[in-house]
Amino acid sequence: MSDSRPLPLGEIPRWDAEHEVVVVGQGVAGGAAAIEAARAGADTVVLERMTRGGGATSLSTGITYFGAGTEIQRACGFEDSVEDMEDFVALAAGEQADPERIRLYCEGSLDHFQWFRDLGVEYKATFIEEKTTHPFTDDCLTYSGNEEAWPHSARARPVPRGHKPAREGEAGGYLMEAVLRGTLEAGASVVNECRAERLVVDGTRVVGVAARREREPFLVKASRGVVLATGGFVFNDEMLAKHAPHLIQCNYKVGTAGDDGSGINMGVAAGGEAINMSEGLVLNAYYPPASHLKGVLVDGQGQRFVNEDSYLGRTSDAILTKADGCAYLVVDDEIHGRTQAFHKLAAVEGSFEELEKALDLPTGSLVRTMTYYNEGAARGEDPLFHKAAKYLKPLVEPPFGALDCSTDASFFGVFTLGGLSVRATGEVLDAGGEPVPGLFAAGRCTAGLCREGRSYASGLSIGDGSFFGRLAGRAAARSEPWS
Repeated sequence: MSDSRPLPLGEIPRWDAEHEVVVVGQGVAGGAAAIEAARAGADTVVLERMTRGGGATSLSTGITYFGAGTEIQRACGFEDSVEDMEDFVALAAGEQADPERIRLYCEGSLDHFQWFRDLGVEYKATFIEEKTTHPFTDDCLTYSGNEEAWPHSARARPVPRGHKPAREGEAGGYLMEAVLRGTLEAGASVVNECRAERLVVDGTRVVGVAARREREPFLVKASRGVVLATGGFVFNDEMLAKHAPHLIQCNYKVGTAGDDGSGINMGVAAGGEAINMSEGLVLNAYYPPASHLKGVLVDGQGQRFVNEDSYLGRTSDAILTKADGCAYLVVDDEIHGRTQAFHKLAAVEGSFEELEKALDLPTGSLVRTMTYYNEGAARGEDPLFHKAAKYLKPLVEPPFGALDCSTDASFFGVFTLGGLSVRATGEVLDAGGEPVPGLFAAGRCTAGLCREGRSYASGLSIGDGSFFGRLAGRAAARSEPWS
């Protein structure tokens, strides 16, 4: 691991560049921070390690979590309010979440939606009815989390809030092009192929960044503040082993090589505290097709362990933590289809007894599970896990198949949710809850809005990073200058 210790000001021979606000990283959080800092009148620069910015957002669907009655929601016939949105986001964010962040995010949702539209991002006034993880059309509005699934549906009024930009396929790159363009239009400058390595401090205050550009040192003064927006740490195996070893079994890292924990390590070395480091979002997409939600997930003991119509973050977490990484989705011919993650059929048999033997499950376990499930499904009920009635279908017509959803046999995506402890306005906090002078952070290098993968909703990372990146940029721009 590279040296993340802060560099004392006295060891700086000269500044290669001087600015008021220095943003490290140009994903959606860094881009938003730079735009707002520049709009607030601060001389702002972005240091981006890649040839071009974009970060993990540029590789995503581009879905962002907006609510409280957006124009798209209203056009599609859905009523929403700040209060309803706050009820659900509080559930999605998890028990350890910051209530102030939840409140600000929901109260600012309509303004934030307009912020993206003003950058030039287009949204189509259409609703995606089928439950999916990756809408590949240019349609917009979708249920992107557990809104319709128990227990969330029993505690917050279900409303779709996932907003995908009006582009077919993965739209994250399109969204980020608007943010990159907006960064320059706001007046911020960008230095690409510039890798930040250490923070520069004057006593306890962060006053700049020690970076490397074209293999040479590049020292940048920040007279008002440094904003870290460097992503998570899923590409740092050493940090994963230390903080979240259970995530190592996931076989596909969601993000870019920049998600190596460097910003978290720099922030901690300068006095900040890292929290929530054991949490991550895991993703095993056995749907679409949506018909698979009518299937039955069982563990290695032939027992159900979660309602199958939950958002994949919840079901995937349950596969890891409740099923010990071993799970099968039982389907019949009518509902079976090829998944986007290419799940393999572990077995196809003419009866549940035969399927049970083929999967080497305890004798009688799968037969009992399916008998009980089918009896309830025939009544439109799921007494154990409360799966929604529209996804309840007795599986009685052979042949029956089992899709292997185990960690060692299927596609398991993962990214981290832990990071620096920050105020809603971006100030990095030490272990005593006091701000580290001159240091701000936003996005996946922080313990942000959503702190539990099992309750996550798609769109909260882009929403969180951009919304609180904006607040961090403003706070850095108005902080007292250091000279």
